[in-house]
Amino acid sequence: MAQTAFELLLDIDQRCRQMAAQLPSQESRLQSWSGIGFRLGEHWYVAPMGEVAEVLHEPRLSRVPGVQPWLLGVANVRGRLLPVMDLCGLLGHELLAPHKHRRVLVLDRDEWFAGLLVDEVGGLQHFPLHSLDLSVAVDLPAGMAPFVHGHFQRDQVWHVFSPLALAQLPRFMNVAL
Repeated sequence: MAQTAFELLLDIDQRCRQMAAQLPSQESRLQSWSGIGFRLGEHWYVAPMGEVAEVLHEPRLSRVPGVQPWLLGVANVRGRLLPVMDLCGLLGHELLAPHKHRRVLVLDRDEWFAGLLVDEVGGLQHFPLHSLDLSVAVDLPAGMAPFVHGHFQRDQVWHVFSPLALAQLPRFMNVAL
């Protein structure tokens, strides 16, 4: 006797449930952490996904007179003026030398819209959440500690860098000389 369409669907459902019983439950699935990887000098960092709006090639900049040397200028990004800051210079390190791998991490929040120039972007990075070490790695450059909230160890150390913590600095918004 032929099955009705409904009986056939019930049979498929029952077989799927039997096969799925051998799979791990959703609760036991590995939790992961994702962020945008970038390099400053010799050190690699990863910024949480929710803190970086986009990544741009280094845009053409218009210089702004009377500002700190680490404010490199402003760029027109889809009709909005984006101030671009050299992240190394902002943190008191030597300004980045121009090269083709430099990128801008765009931070876009209610009260601010800014770009951070970095040496290189390493793309989207995924880490098992349980591998987050909340201690600050010993090789961290001077001045970075307030913005680094732990690290992941894989092929190298990936410091978890928070652009939101950086934006809380008074000098982040006060760029005039």
